[in-house]
Parts: sequence; structure tokens; C-alpha cells
Amino acid sequence: METRDVVVVGGGLVGSAVAYGLARQGLKVALLDEGDQVFRASRGNFGLVWVQSKGEGKHDYARWSLQSAHLWPSLAEMLMQDAGVDVQLQQRGGLHICLSEKELVDRQARLATIQQGVGDDYTFQVLDLPQAREFIPGLGPDVAGATYTPMDGHANPLKLLRALNASCQVRGVSIVRGAAVTDIRREGGGFRIRTAAGDWQSDRVVLAAGLANRKLGAMVGMDVQVGPNRGQVLITERTRPVLDYPTNYIRQTDEGTIQIGDSQEDVGYDDNVTVPVLAAVAARAVRCIPALGQLRLVRTWAALRVLSPDKFPIYQESEAMPGAYVVTGHSGVTLAAQHAITLSPWLAGGERPAAIDGFRADRFPPSSEIKTMGADDAH
Repeated sequence: METRDVVVVGGGLVGSAVAYGLARQGLKVALLDEGDQVFRASRGNFGLVWVQSKGEGKHDYARWSLQSAHLWPSLAEMLMQDAGVDVQLQQRGGLHICLSEKELVDRQARLATIQQGVGDDYTFQVLDLPQAREFIPGLGPDVAGATYTPMDGHANPLKLLRALNASCQVRGVSIVRGAAVTDIRREGGGFRIRTAAGDWQSDRVVLAAGLANRKLGAMVGMDVQVGPNRGQVLITERTRPVLDYPTNYIRQTDEGTIQIGDSQEDVGYDDNVTVPVLAAVAARAVRCIPALGQLRLVRTWAALRVLSPDKFPIYQESEAMPGAYVVTGHSGVTLAAQHAITLSPWLAGGERPAAIDGFRADRFPPSSEIKTMGADDAH
């Protein structure tokens, strides 16, 4: 049986960022990854480092996202120094394209409400079509306008995952594939984590396994209410640079392809693509930028977002089994800097950041599907 200071369960963007941050704290860390056969949101991520519109109904989330965007250049530099991987971070700002005057007016009202709650650091502009075309010249006549914020940007999510994994290894993290967790229990003042690839012992355990956190949380006495939401994505052939700014719906990757998609579907654990949804996604994209209709599509995919009932993250230490934590949420790219830099001291045993007080797991009514276990039951 292997022993580490901390075991992190989940090898996607969230788990890898957490493991990297803990290793930078000087801890001996194991990162347990079930494998690519599971639902892995990290490999379907759109890649936005996005702030505008996040936090409606919960301004703490807008602040949390904004702070992460500010920290992102530091994270990108850390990863470059450790792994030599450029994650292609660009933070020139971003646009949300609106296809009707009503959509534009409603959007302005939403952002104004968030700005009022967050403060002057949350800045945005409302652009009519001629103004929006100064940012994206190819916008079509169906576009009513856009909102722009300097807070937004994007990165390459696959390069980010690669950089985090490589940096973890540089920092001494043991990355174990095929390690599906079957049991977590108290043992000798710490935890024993049983997996398909052997057992591990640690002082602390962090659950960062996305949709699997619901099942894993019950093992340490936590009611982690997360569920799936499907998004489908289209990728075009490579083309010359045509988009200097990412949008909520369309962005050009550093490799030259155009990535399109923003579907949100409650279809359970179904990550198949469907022609009607893809057709609607493509039709909206062509209305936004008509020239996209001349490009060939080269691939599509679907992935499942990890959403709580209110769609905000969950950060919680188990009251029944202190030393066990859950870190989960759907913004694995945007919040990567917070997960690696801000959360790691808390997960290492330090003080809980005040900024995450609104993201406790117990903010939701108890789930009928989860039996809350006491410390004596969880073994």
C-alpha cells in the first residue's frame, strides 16, 4: 500500500489543478484517474476563461471567476516554467453576440445587475452592430449587437490538461491511471482509499472526480449534489486568422480551427451527438458570422458538464470525516487558477478562504438519494 500526504481523486482539469497546487505546497501527492472511458468534461471543454454573465443570482461567483481570470497569467507562467507547455492563453477580452434587440437589452440588464453587486472591477460595454464589427468584422446583418468585457479570454484546454499533468509529474505527483475508487474509509488517523489499481493511505483526500463525486462523496459522509448537462460542439477545418476575440458561442483556436457550440441539454448520462442540435448550433453560428458557412466541418463531439442544482461550484470539507474534501464545478478552465493557487493552502490544512463561503455543499436541502453517514458509519 502506497502512502502520500494527499490523495486527489479525479484526473481531469479540476483534479489535476488541485494536485498541482498541493504539490507546489510541498506535499507528497497521488492523483488517481479512472481513465478516459469515463465521462470526462475536460476533453470536451470549450476553452473559455470567461467572466461576463457568470454570477447572476450569486455575485460571489462573479467575484470568484474574476479573481481567477486575474490569476490566470500567473498559472500560465508557472506551467510554462515547470512543463515548458504554452497553454495559449489570450486575454484581450471577449464578446457575447446577440441576435435581437431584446436579447441585447436583456443582456445589458443582466450584466448591470452583476456589476452593481460586484463593483467597479466588473466592467462591460454594450456595442451596436457597427461597434461590434470593429472587434469582429465578419459579423452578419442578423446581429443586433454584442456585449464586450476586457475580463474575458480563452486558452487551449487540451494543452492545459497536458501542462497540468506534466507539471504534476515535475513536482513529484504520482499519477495513477485505471484507478477507479471503490471505497474510502478512516484508518489510523487518516484515510485508506481502495482502487482497482491498489490501495493508498493518506492524511487527506480530495474528491475532484466530476460527476462521480456524488457517489464518492457518500463514502465520506457528504451529500454532493451534482448532475450532467450535455453540450455539443462543432469544429471546422483550419483557416486563416479571422477571430481576434473569443465569443460565448464561437472561437478560433490557436491551431486555426473554429470551435462552435453552446447547447445545454438535460438528457441524463447521454454524451452522444445529435443532428438536430448540431444543425441548430451551426445555423446560429452562420447567422452570427456568415463566412463560416463556407468552411467544412471536420469533427463533432458532446460532453457532459458537471452542474450542481444552482449551477455554482461546491467546495466542502466533510464534517463527518474531516480531512476529506470535495472540489467540483463546471468551469474547469476558467477556475483552474483558483483551484491551483487559492484552494491549495486550504486543502493542505490551512484556513478556508472566505471567498468560497457561499459554495458549501450543505447549501442545498438533503438529497433523498444520499445517506448522510456519521464518522462511525464511514468505514
